[in-house]
Amino acid sequence: MATHHYLRLTFILLFIITSLVCIYFIIKTRKERKAPKLLSPEKYNSSIIGGMKEISISDGFFNIWPYVSELKAAKILSRKIKESDLVHKVYRNSTEDFEHILLATEKENHFVKVVVDKNKKKALGYLFLDLS
Repeated sequence: MATHHYLRLTFILLFIITSLVCIYFIIKTRKERKAPKLLSPEKYNSSIIGGMKEISISDGFFNIWPYVSELKAAKILSRKIKESDLVHKVYRNSTEDFEHILLATEKENHFVKVVVDKNKKKALGYLFLDLS
């Protein structure tokens, strides 16, 4: 065989090996993706420093939409609820460090509460709230 055939086979083999390595790492990172975290009672209680006050939804609150997408992907929130109807109420503690955002579910008086640390600019986790 000519040299160009060996060269062609080498490039094809290199392409296949590189593709398999990429596929392996893609599958591995998808499996290691963190699911939204259910808050412990201790962590939740530590976010209620100084009491909570309701703020208007139009006042602006933490951008939770990436976290909402994670909750929907984990099937904690239903995809059937429109995003415009999703945020029910927003509460902020007196030191303005934490926000509690109530998200509507398909059941009446059942909510998913997302706790946000405004200083760290991230959602700490969620918990279920039954007001019935």
